[in-house]
Amino acid sequence: MGILDDDWYLRVRLKLRHLQLFVALDEHRNLHRAAERLGMTQPAASKLLGDLETLLGVKLFDRHARGVTPNWYGEVLVRHAHGMLSELRHTGEELNALRAGSAGMVAVGTVMAPAVTLLASAIERVHRDRPGLKVSVAVDVSQALVPRLLEGELDFAITRIPVGFPAERFVFEEIGEEEICFVCRAGHPLTGQDSPSLAAMAAYPWSLQPPGALMRQRVDALFLHHGVDPPRQIVDTSDVLVSLALVNRSDTITATIHEAADLLCAPQRFRILPLRETLSVQPFGLVSLRDQRLSPGAGTLMGMLREIIAHQRAMGGQ
Repeated sequence: MGILDDDWYLRVRLKLRHLQLFVALDEHRNLHRAAERLGMTQPAASKLLGDLETLLGVKLFDRHARGVTPNWYGEVLVRHAHGMLSELRHTGEELNALRAGSAGMVAVGTVMAPAVTLLASAIERVHRDRPGLKVSVAVDVSQALVPRLLEGELDFAITRIPVGFPAERFVFEEIGEEEICFVCRAGHPLTGQDSPSLAAMAAYPWSLQPPGALMRQRVDALFLHHGVDPPRQIVDTSDVLVSLALVNRSDTITATIHEAADLLCAPQRFRILPLRETLSVQPFGLVSLRDQRLSPGAGTLMGMLREIIAHQRAMGGQ
């Protein structure tokens, strides 16, 4: 295969049907089932794929007895097909919203801390001027948010760029760190101690984000740094409400963000255990795709976030 020109998709007559076929083949890994999904016959689907492979000069899928599997070339097209179809869906949603008199739509992802304070404040202010703007918010860990941003499900995110993702594809505007605290129920045996040790905490059951999540890595590193064996009984969950439900009903301890604890942990039910050192995870920031132009609604919300961040920094410097 030679070098593709900028308008290669015109030269090979790339069609919307190709994109739909790539996604269907990726999901089903079987030409017959993919064709059924698209309302096509298998020979028609096979010809559509074969003609494109001929024009490109490379095979995109490896055929075998059990079905088809995308090779490296196919993986590239499958990944971008997901993104392009997602963009087209968002385009329709925005057009429908505008026709219905709405001010547009924005889908944003965020890690926990900014969801509690920063993002909530920005949405409230934007809705004063644009009450019809439809906002959807996904709260999750960075490893889950960044793939959704790449696939076009999110307009932008307030998150980190995890290891393994191509940093050159993103614009990252640093905001700050998330400070971690440990939470237990009111009446927990450890609440009677001025500053319980890590060894004492490790003796109780815990509810933590799954292994690999940044907050979990930071908590694990804390025990390792102080030479303390980590807790043996751990429930893995990224849902803070599940963790707090366990904490409320037992001697379980959880780690969460201070902003979340301040909002969700009623003093009559929960206590924040005093720590001998400040515990935080690496800075998060506004993350958008470098080659993607934001919709008007997304641009408005991001602009408001930037204003609030700048104001907070100015106030902090006084």
